[in-house]
Amino acid sequence: MSIASASKIEFISQAKDKKKAIIEAVGSLSGVDVFSDLVLVGTYIEDEMTTGGIYKPKEVVQESEFQGKVGLVLKSGPLAFGDWEEDADRGKNAKVHTWVVFAIKDTWPLQVNKTACRVVPYEKLRMRVDDPVMVF
Repeated sequence: MSIASASKIEFISQAKDKKKAIIEAVGSLSGVDVFSDLVLVGTYIEDEMTTGGIYKPKEVVQESEFQGKVGLVLKSGPLAFGDWEEDADRGKNAKVHTWVVFAIKDTWPLQVNKTACRVVPYEKLRMRVDDPVMVF
């Protein structure tokens, strides 16, 4: 388990608004340039408490960093669009602050400001969802 991001994982897992928590945890990305067709996503971290009010062990929550299949789009490269998309739809799958689904094997895990993130090629984004809890 990664110890460096544990405090940010706990912060996100306790947040009622996951989108806001990930954005706050990552902080400013003004000095970050994403290249080519890549998309930087903040990894969705599941709630530390079940709907029934039971707290999950910290190790279970931390697994979201490694097993998470949903992320919040934080930044996209200049070529993050598909050749198959019409001009009006270009890049809509990677709009900033939308939830996207991907296969873990297609991503590069990293931490940005001690927050679990992944870099995903645009063409490897599989879905957009309104609620990340929908996907497991």
